[in-house]
Amino acid sequence: MSAPKYKRVLLKIGGEAFAGPGGMGIVPQLAEEVAAKVRAVRHLGVQVVIVLGAGNFWRGKDGIAHGMDRTTADHIGMLATVMNSLALRDAFERLGMEARVQTAIEIRSVAEPYIRLRAIRHLEKGRVVIIGAGTGNPYFTTDTAGALRAAETNCDILIKATKVDGVYSADPRKDEAAQRYEFMTYLEALNQQVGVMDSTALTLCMDNNLPILVLNLWQPNSLERAVLGEKIGTMIASRH
Repeated sequence: MSAPKYKRVLLKIGGEAFAGPGGMGIVPQLAEEVAAKVRAVRHLGVQVVIVLGAGNFWRGKDGIAHGMDRTTADHIGMLATVMNSLALRDAFERLGMEARVQTAIEIRSVAEPYIRLRAIRHLEKGRVVIIGAGTGNPYFTTDTAGALRAAETNCDILIKATKVDGVYSADPRKDEAAQRYEFMTYLEALNQQVGVMDSTALTLCMDNNLPILVLNLWQPNSLERAVLGEKIGTMIASRH
């Protein structure tokens, strides 16, 4: 088998990946399926950092729409990502893999505080590092947290795992004529206001020349193909 193109990757996964038919909560089997996909790329020798969203528990914009304070709404979302992180760590352990949860908000009784050098050391020892609680600050999305942690831990690429196989000119579920982009520059993604990542996350990746790959996590072997450098999904970078 070919050698991986990327040695260390950050995988950004929305909380919806763990949700059942109603879109809420955690289905342990789905967490285990995600863990199995990560295990496949770990077996290739790739080091993996994971940042999780909280959409299966909480969407801050819904609280804000009802008059909730933005900071409070964001803190609730951060805590929800910790629940997802613990569930995913448990799934890794059930598969016989070592994983560590680190959080930007200290919850020492259940997880380590996020410390950059400790996270890198875990990676070097072959452990998967799951980072919860976003950046630890309100007004920042988990996409931005993913871009920040990818830069901090010297990842080669940020992989945005979704249920769609890339960035499209329109919503492919609503518009049959929507076209998928194989490549976009950071500025094109910013100017077109693609919904896959917010502008702060895109700008942070652009400033640090960190490529972003958007792919469908549920396509068979999609992560393996990605780390091996095969053409899949949509690449967002400064140039081809």
